[in-house]
Formats: sequence, structure tokens, C-alpha cells
Amino acid sequence: MTTQVVVVGSGYAGAGAVKSFEGEVGEGEAELTWISEHDYHLVLHEVHRAIRNPAVEDSITIPVGEIMSDDGEFVQGRVVDVDTDDRVVETDDGEAVEYDYLLLAIGSTTAFFGIDGLKQHAHQLKSLADAQAIHDDVREAAGSATRSDPGTVVVGGAGLSGIQTAGEIAEYRDKHRAPLEIKLVEGLDEVFPGNDPQIQGALRQRLEDADVEILTGDFISKADEGAVYLGGGEEEEPEELTYDVLIWTGGITGQEELDAVEIDKDDRSNRVFAESDFTTSDDRVFAIGDTALIDQGGDDVAPPTAQAAWQAAEIAGENLARAARGAPLQSWQHEDKGTVISVGEEAVAHDVVGMPIKTFGGTPAKLLKKAIASRWIAKVSSPGRGVGAFGDM
Repeated sequence: MTTQVVVVGSGYAGAGAVKSFEGEVGEGEAELTWISEHDYHLVLHEVHRAIRNPAVEDSITIPVGEIMSDDGEFVQGRVVDVDTDDRVVETDDGEAVEYDYLLLAIGSTTAFFGIDGLKQHAHQLKSLADAQAIHDDVREAAGSATRSDPGTVVVGGAGLSGIQTAGEIAEYRDKHRAPLEIKLVEGLDEVFPGNDPQIQGALRQRLEDADVEILTGDFISKADEGAVYLGGGEEEEPEELTYDVLIWTGGITGQEELDAVEIDKDDRSNRVFAESDFTTSDDRVFAIGDTALIDQGGDDVAPPTAQAAWQAAEIAGENLARAARGAPLQSWQHEDKGTVISVGEEAVAHDVVGMPIKTFGGTPAKLLKKAIASRWIAKVSSPGRGVGAFGDM
């Protein structure tokens, strides 16, 4: 019987691995089944663009039929169980898919860290539907506000996603002359925490130029309908910050679908432990992308970024083909090629491989950001689609 390979997830890791696997596997060596809740791949690091302009949907979603060949089978559904003993994946409509080798690439979900009321009242930004919902609520808040009583949008978390979200809402405000105030809240002392002060300063400057108020140094301690509360303690009352729209981008955790899967996971984050060749504690199950904590030597694991997922997917797809034919697996080491972050129509680039300037903005950074997204789209779909999407990135 032909080896059955199953890939779960259509994010960067899943889509890239499917593309790589099909380019590597020999005729008759294995049969591929791709399972995903959505019948498209979402260019997630550009989904914030849909907050300002929902019409970019066509540019940031790629139908799975453009990614995989007709030789493979696509199953649309949400995975609800993985039986590692019988090697079966079950979807929410009761379909059971058998595998010889399984790649888990289901991404992550937003971590709310047990903050009282936050999950109930905040938007997150992990899907196209999330971006559309934020757009609708921002538009509604602007429509009911006045110059003397503007609407307030609070974005929690000043990492990459929070910065880009605040920047897009600022562009929406300026384009529509909307009476909105935008507040970016970060519990640590600087935007883009843990990174080089040079890029932190450049991002802060562009956010301030975009009239985004930056509040650092106090964590959100709770949220209710209409307000978040910053700081506070035994002898100190928290500061109340009212909002019309609340968005939380403060961290990631593993998907709940992994809860009952019998492979070794991190207790705190529910993410799967994986070796540098993507194997897990079950030798028939591989894990990649945000789903996994991929060993990089010592105590290091691969970062949960689009760039890392792109790189890893290439090797993961090859390793699935190698596993199917009984060949040795390859190890993978993440190579940081730099960071590019958009703030509305502006962008900041830092430590980009091959560039003589460490941190830069302006037109070069903006074009580089567009080129990176377009290149990925062209790689998993077609050059024509990549070129067509350039203007919306």
C-alpha cells in the first residue's frame, strides 16, 4: 500500500510544506491528504491590511487548489482529534483520515494569560474574519463619535502584530477623517520588547508620527465591557482606560485541538516539542510552525514568525518525502534574515541580510515589505498572483 502522508493546517507552515513535499516526492512513493478548516491559505502577516480595507481579501487569500496539485486530496474541516495509536485524524464532521506520517501545522491561538475579562471583550487578529470584525467595529465607533468626543481604540500588546494593527487603524482614521484616538498598550517598557533599541526607537517614532498614543510600563490587569485596567496591586488602584474597540495581540499559545493528542507538549503553552528535523515524541508525527517548539540547540527554539515557518516548511516537506521512502531526515536551523514591520503606509527594516544599513525606513523599507509578501505568494501560488498582490501589501 502507498504511504499515506497527511498535513494539517493551511498557514505558512502547512502550505509551504505541501508545496515542498509535492516537489520532492517521487511518483508512487506517497499519497498526500491536506486537511484545513479553510479552503485557502491566508497571508497572515498582511491580514492587518484588511482592517483598513477589506477589499484586500482577494490578495491575501490563496485557494488551496492553486497550491497543491491534482494528485493530492484536500479535506476541509476542523481537526477535533488525533489518535496516535490507530494513526487516524478526525474532523468535526466525523471524517476519519488515516495516516502513516502526519505533519501538524495548525498554528497557534491568542494567549490571554488568564487576564480577567480580556478574552470575552477583546478582538484578536488570527484570521480574516478577525480583521473584518475589527474593521466593522472601528467604522461603527468612528460613525458614532464626534471631534469633541472621539472614539477610542485600544490595542493591547506592542509586538509586531500590535504595532501593525495600530498603524492600519491610524491609516483608516486619516483616510476617512474619522474622530478616533488610538492607544497602544504594552506592559513592558518599550515597543517591540526584547529587540534592538535602534528598531524600537524607529518604530516608536513612526507610531508617534501616526498619532498613536503609546502607553508602556503597566500591564492590563483586567477588562470589562468598555474599559481595561492598567497596573494596580495590593496598595494601588489600577488605572481605568475606557475604549470603544479593544484588540488584544499580546501572545500566543497552542491550539486546543492538541490537548488530547498523546505527544509531548509544553505544559504552559500547549505547543509540541519537536526536534530540529521536526520529529516529535511519536515517530510518525511531525510538527512545525507556531504549533511546535522546534529545538535549535541548547535552550533555544525557533521563533514563532512567518519567516521561520517559511524556512522550516521547505525542509519539513522534504522530510515527509524522505520518511515515506525510508531515507534519513534533514535537520533545520533557523537563519534570521532580518525584520521588516509596517506602520500603516510606512515601514521599518532592521538587520536585513545584504543591506549595508542596519535600520532604515522610507521607500526602500516599504518596497522591501511588499516584495517579501509578493515573493511568498508567488512561491506557493504563481508569479502572476504575486505581482498582482504587490500593491496591496
